[in-house]
Order: sequence, then C-alpha cells, then structure tokens
Amino acid sequence: MQRSHLSLIRVGGMGSGTARCFCSESKPCKRSRVQFDEAEYSGEKACLFDCLPDDIVLSILCYLSASADCPSDLVSVMKTCKRMNRLGKNPLVLEKATLKSISIRVENWSPPAHKFLKRCVRAGNVEACYLLGMIECYCLGLRGDGCHTHTRKGLSYLLRASRRGHAAATYSLAVIFFNGTGMGKSQENLSTGFSLCQRATQLGYVDAMRELGHCLQDGYGVAKDVPRGRRLLLDANTRELAVSRSSRPVASAAALPGEGSSRSEYCYLHSDFGCDVPAPEVHPANRFMAEWFQTRQNLGESVRLCANANCSRPETRRFEFRVCSMCALACYCSRACQAVHWKTVHSAACTAAIAARRVRIFNNALARFE
Repeated sequence: MQRSHLSLIRVGGMGSGTARCFCSESKPCKRSRVQFDEAEYSGEKACLFDCLPDDIVLSILCYLSASADCPSDLVSVMKTCKRMNRLGKNPLVLEKATLKSISIRVENWSPPAHKFLKRCVRAGNVEACYLLGMIECYCLGLRGDGCHTHTRKGLSYLLRASRRGHAAATYSLAVIFFNGTGMGKSQENLSTGFSLCQRATQLGYVDAMRELGHCLQDGYGVAKDVPRGRRLLLDANTRELAVSRSSRPVASAAALPGEGSSRSEYCYLHSDFGCDVPAPEVHPANRFMAEWFQTRQNLGESVRLCANANCSRPETRRFEFRVCSMCALACYCSRACQAVHWKTVHSAACTAAIAARRVRIFNNALARFE
C-alpha cells in the first residue's frame, strides 16, 4: 500500500518517538511506525515532510519537472507551501523542465510568466531559451515600445540555444538571416543563413533539410546544385516517413484521410513515395505566435503571417516575406514553408483564386462593352 509522507504525523498516546500512518485500514500498520528525533519536534502533531532534507525534495521536484505534461503540474506543486515554492525555483529543477511544462498560452501570458521563463533561461534550460527567444524576437519585438531591445534579446536567446545544439533554434536563426528579420532588407546575409541551415541539417532537423534542398535547387545563397538539392529533399522525406511510421500508422495515397478529416491535417511527402503522413504537432512557440497575432488582428492590427500553419512567423517589416507568384495572396518566410503549404493546402486554393480572378476580369470587360 502506497502512503504519502504527508500522512505520517505524530500521534499522542502511541508512545514517544513514534508515528502512525493513517490509511484505509481500520487497524494501524505496525510496519509503518517511523522513529524520529523527539527533541526536534516538540509539538503534539508534526508533519514528517518538514524533516525531509532539501536534497530529497529537490530530487522529487526534478523528476516532476522532467516528466510534467503541462505547466499546471509544476505550478500547482509550487503553490503548495513556501518551501515547495522556494525549492521549485531552484536552478536544478528549472533546468530539467520539459517543453510541455513551460509551454505558455497567450491567454496566460503575464509579467510573472515572462519572469518565470527568464528564470528558466538563467538556469540553463535550452527549450526555454528557444521559446523565449521566439517570443521576444517575433511577438514582443513588434509592439513598438523597446522593440529593438526585445529583438536583440530574442536573438541572444536563440543564439544561446543554438550553441547548445538546439536544431530548431539554429534553423530559426537561418530564417532570420535569410530574411533580415528585425534588421532590414540590406542586412540580409544569405551565406550565414545557408551555413546555419547546414548546421541544422547536420542536427537532423527536417525543415532545415527541406530549406537547404530548395536553396540548392534554386541557387539561393549558394551555387546551384540540383542533384544535391533533390537528394536532400528525399532524405528529408525519408526521415519524416520514418518518424511517422514509428509513431502512428501511415495511410497510402490511395487510402486518403477518411470522412471528417480535412486534407490540411495531413502533410503530403514531396517525393514520389505516395504516402500521406499526419502533419507534425505544432511547436508551442509557433502556436504562441499564431494566437498572439490572431488576438492582435481582432483588435485591428494588420500583420502578415507565414501561411504555413505550422510556422506562423510574422513579418517584421513590409514585404519581408515572399509571396505566391500566381495569386499573390499567401506569403511565406521560407522556401520550405512554401513547398509544404503548396502540397497540403494552397495548390487547390490558388487554382480557385486564379479562376475567380479570371472570371472577374472577364465580367468587367464584358460590362464595358455593354
């Protein structure tokens, strides 16, 4: 029978220096009697949790932080008592916090949440570095007040995560240098972006492999090499397919998603493998950006986002992103996002938009003759 440490309390009448475990049984368990120092606890009732050393409590909190599924798992424990609150802020606990335990939603964003992420960054949490770097660079950096300061802080956080081998942070820095995010069009550095993209590819990041493959095929920032770019795209598709098959079954091209599931929920492989794999889960940083600017657009602010739903990066200046050359309605932060969005969603939407525009032009011309 499992019994919590909090259920072991001092009971009068049981004899000095003993503790009794209150469980569901009618009789006390003789094996549950615990000896402790009588001089240390002179009260009639004392909680044995207070006599646990901080090292044991820290080890428990570290395990909880490394296995939490949502921020409330860790926050609720820290709100238990002052000791838990103090030990929960220990760098050892914050360093082991998982991405799920620090993924903050827009509706819960506040100065204390911002301070908590900064504390995790100072503790050396790589995921917190990436998450806070994206928020500082793309969300807080566009508000107007101290925007350049937030952008510089975001870049420093992303650089710190990249130096520690975080693949997503390395690829985000590559996109920033490709577009000159927060710096201006004259500050675009294609060679640095290509080098960072190569580094993210070596770390096994699929989006970086796609971007690098398209850069080689188009000769963007590097000498044109179509065969090498094609091989990188095939490698990216192979890796994506392997990850998908290891996590869930993959449907064949003939067996398209069933009724009730939209085409956008599936990510079609760029190669000729003929498979539809489920779309990857949106990263909390990208989800935060999408929710952040959706709220701002409802308030009347106009910001163009990357049309790829798994990205949702915003423009930091006008005409920063590339647009679809056919309909000019969708914009993209990278070639990889454009290719993925074209395969999953935009090919049908773009064709419909072009057809509607042709009909509108024909009707206008016909009205002039009438």
